[in-house]
Amino acid sequence: MTPEELAQLKQDVDYLKDRTAILDCISQHARGHDRHDVALLSAAYHSDGIDEHGFAINPGPEYAEWANKIHAAGSLLHTHNITTHTCEINGNEAHAESYVLVFLLNNDGASARVISGRYIDRLEKRDGQWKIALRRTTVDVLLAGDASILKAPIFHDQGYSKGMRDKRDISYQRPLTLDKTPERW
Repeated sequence: MTPEELAQLKQDVDYLKDRTAILDCISQHARGHDRHDVALLSAAYHSDGIDEHGFAINPGPEYAEWANKIHAAGSLLHTHNITTHTCEINGNEAHAESYVLVFLLNNDGASARVISGRYIDRLEKRDGQWKIALRRTTVDVLLAGDASILKAPIFHDQGYSKGMRDKRDISYQRPLTLDKTPERW
């Protein structure tokens, strides 16, 4: 391998490592939402980071408390699903657009909402870590519908694990076994 090829390989690997770290940051943020994990959500932001959700503008490290309160008031469970993700990296700054599908089971347990939106992020790499410096959120589609099937025997009798908004969720279980299921539908 020539020195030029080796230099190009290093550049390519560094780029892929940065892309992976950025997507990991955004994905861990989504996971933190669904588990109401304040530490995980807060870790996605730099200490001076900012989050904008409509008129609500929060310092990044304080965003988790606000988001958990909003989610708990309006839903029993929710999932944030990152789909299409684009990212432009320029040195230690990156701009990313991540599509998000949010499913929320309303407090009545019989209806639900689906939000399709996007996270528009400016991320910065500081001390070797990519974190959000600024997040702006769009809502592009909002749907409401019936979720009563969750209470129907055809679903209920199948015994699926129910997601938990804390560290009782099976995703925290190490090692993952079949011995513990905190709650089933």
